[in-house]
Amino acid sequence: MQNKIKAMEHNINDIFSREYVFEIPVYQRPYAWTTEQVSELLDDLIDAMKKNDQSPYFLGSIVLIKDENSSHSTIVDGQQRLTTLTMLFCVLRELAPEDVQIKLNAFVKEDGNDFRGTQDSYRLSLREMDRQFFQNNVQSRGAICEFIQRGNAFESSSQKQIFTNIKYLYDQLSSKCMDRDAFAKFIISQCYLVVVTVTDSESAYRVFSVMNDRGLDLSPTDILKSEVIGRIDSSDDQSYYGKKWENIEEQVGRSGFRDLFAHIRMITLKSKLRRTLQADFRDNVLRNIGAAEFIDDMLAPYSDVYGTLLNASYESAQGADKLNGILYHLRWIDNFDWIPPAMEFFHCHFHDQDVLIAFTKDLERLAYGLFIRRANVNERIVRYANVLSSIQSGGDLFDFNSPLQLKSTEVDQIVKVLNGDIYLETPVVSRVLLMRLNSLITDGGDRQRRSTTTIEHVLPQKPRADSEWDSEFNLLEREHWTHKLANLVLLSRRKNSSASNWDFGQKKEKYFQPGNVTPFALTTEVLNESEWTPAVLQSRQKRLVGYLVDEWRLDLVHTETSNC
Repeated sequence: MQNKIKAMEHNINDIFSREYVFEIPVYQRPYAWTTEQVSELLDDLIDAMKKNDQSPYFLGSIVLIKDENSSHSTIVDGQQRLTTLTMLFCVLRELAPEDVQIKLNAFVKEDGNDFRGTQDSYRLSLREMDRQFFQNNVQSRGAICEFIQRGNAFESSSQKQIFTNIKYLYDQLSSKCMDRDAFAKFIISQCYLVVVTVTDSESAYRVFSVMNDRGLDLSPTDILKSEVIGRIDSSDDQSYYGKKWENIEEQVGRSGFRDLFAHIRMITLKSKLRRTLQADFRDNVLRNIGAAEFIDDMLAPYSDVYGTLLNASYESAQGADKLNGILYHLRWIDNFDWIPPAMEFFHCHFHDQDVLIAFTKDLERLAYGLFIRRANVNERIVRYANVLSSIQSGGDLFDFNSPLQLKSTEVDQIVKVLNGDIYLETPVVSRVLLMRLNSLITDGGDRQRRSTTTIEHVLPQKPRADSEWDSEFNLLEREHWTHKLANLVLLSRRKNSSASNWDFGQKKEKYFQPGNVTPFALTTEVLNESEWTPAVLQSRQKRLVGYLVDEWRLDLVHTETSNC
């Protein structure tokens, strides 16, 4: 039989119907979306509904292995999105009145019919190891509230993530002042997925590979290149600008080149990508600029600035080290949303080093503030878009009310996180903050973010029974200090699980020696302590948080002008 590949847009009403019975095969990776991705999806859907313009909202694409004469659909790509949409329907169902629950349940489960000889069938079946868990706790009508209250006994990280996201969706949707029925109808009727169906696994993975930009498949920038160069009349000019384009791509690298275009798009539009990069760029960036002008005046200069930012390679007669040090620290956080405003400011003020240092220092303050607070991607994009607008309009970026500056409420939240159980609450932040503290202690001398760096608790998370730790800390003191910043240090090798529980003296002698496991000044400081007690930790916590408070001016008190 000839292999067939089809790609069609379908709204959610068609997708969560008897036309498709989705199954996630055992070889697929587990459900892994975090609350950041879920919150991004939820915010996007709510924002799209509020526009109320009846236009379709595109949710991306999925790849299925499916015979056209069967509803059975093996998911090759798109399981995270389909699983989260199923969870969203389940939460909306649980929050709805009885009559609406029945209607929404149809998007989760196909009820059996004795006369047809059919049995109950869920629209989506997870991997076998999580399937029953998902059916019992999420898909089954009336199960979610008890699931949230119980909230334990997870057999896998995917099950824990399912619980976390279900609780997040339930808390958000039950607390928001909104018409949930209208929201459900919007998702069902106005939200679309591109469904790519193939009849065999080989074709499925070929499609999946192309869609995910693997290998040397055409990227959006390849297509844009042909369109831009094609607009140039002279063949000689086409050759010249074609080579110039290729030289820029070579310098930046293929993946970095796509990111460069995404950043230029953000600088121009100052909004989240809602369509494909190619479509947005063509319609909103290239429409108002000539082909040669785009390459000469946008692509080339922005690529130079982009390289400077990524490589922390600003050059000047003196003072460049200070600026490059700040850029190194910006690269340590887990997103690059700060790059577009940095590109725009450097593009405008490249030769004014003092202004660049002042701006970049405040940009680091903002970026780390958002990072520490775990602001999601939507909040970050809006904030940086406002910074971009201020740069382009000539606003005073250093005024208290500038979007570049932290608000007093944000400062309070940041300091609260720094003084809290930071390892337990935001483990992804802990390692970066310890690296940043180490650079402050060494006066910027250590700029590396080593791939083998790990975090060690000096006071162990689970001390051995009858160890010296029991005599130094009571239970309440242990609970208070174990996950605080003061009790965390960096190691330049993987943890030794047996060494983690050693008494303090033994750790100092065999584990924290400078020539042994750690080049970090933050860690070798521990060697200067004769004991590790609540009093030592209290003093250390105040000092470490103080470094960050001073560096990022988190003790600055000011009155903000209301925008109301």
